[in-house]
Amino acid sequence: MIPVDVVLIGRNEGARLVAALASVAGAARQVVYVDSGSTDDSIAEARKIGATVVELDMSVPFTAARARNAGFEALEVPELVQFIDGDCALVPGFLDAARAHLEAHPQLGMVTGWRSEIHRDASLYNQLTDFEWRRPAGEILACGGDMMVRAEAFQGVGGFDPTVIAAEDDEFCTRLRKAGWVLERIPAEMTRHDANMHRFREWWIRAVRTGHGFAQVGHLHPEYFVKERKRVLVYGLALPLFILIGAFLWWGLPVLGLVAYALNYLRTAQGLMREGLPRAEAFRHSILLTLSKFPNLIGMATFHWRRLRNAQMRIIEYK
Repeated sequence: MIPVDVVLIGRNEGARLVAALASVAGAARQVVYVDSGSTDDSIAEARKIGATVVELDMSVPFTAARARNAGFEALEVPELVQFIDGDCALVPGFLDAARAHLEAHPQLGMVTGWRSEIHRDASLYNQLTDFEWRRPAGEILACGGDMMVRAEAFQGVGGFDPTVIAAEDDEFCTRLRKAGWVLERIPAEMTRHDANMHRFREWWIRAVRTGHGFAQVGHLHPEYFVKERKRVLVYGLALPLFILIGAFLWWGLPVLGLVAYALNYLRTAQGLMREGLPRAEAFRHSILLTLSKFPNLIGMATFHWRRLRNAQMRIIEYK
């Protein structure tokens, strides 16, 4: 049986980290906790369960990618590595299921499972996040940060890119696929996540970060996030300009622009219902997804402004 190690990353996660640590204690051969400048008791809590603690040098800009790489480097002779974020708790049985799947399918470089929100109905934003996690099982292009990776595959592509501040998991998965590995989501519960998102401002900043990821990963891999970038440019930039300029030419042009937004809103809601969301939730979620193009655009512009000035890619924190 191939041994499984766990790399857990966090920063001031408090009770959520305590839950995460408890969920992995005794479940893996090695547990490494990577701390990114926490001022709470995170390090002490990790040491209580016998985890190896890595404290990042915070004079260097922090990224989740950099933290995961540091955790991997601290492992002794890794073979299979489960990465988990500090606001997630591992579901019992997933490590065994993922390991068995990787053992049975040598072409797989990575497997993931289902992440779900612990407090799904505490807010509309939590509901939307929970829906984002729940993707179909089978072969995939990419996944979020919770994943089990073959050490051979991880080392072969050089790990995560520490300069990518958002969607670093998408970028990593893209390089895995280009290296010839197959990625898969198995139909198993993997982690419970605690987004703890209750304010519009938090959602907005998270959407800005998402846009930064669209642009940065798209810059590194032009074939990836193509549809996402086009939607942002159409609904976040082109259509508002059309409405603004049209207002000076003929009153009907702004109306046409607003109709386009209304149709986009309805199409999005219908798509969500086809994917299984209840009608009321689908229409509420569609409001946020329609609005998201504006903060996404800000995030995309932020990346390109930083890139053109050769500025550091610093993380965008929404909490």
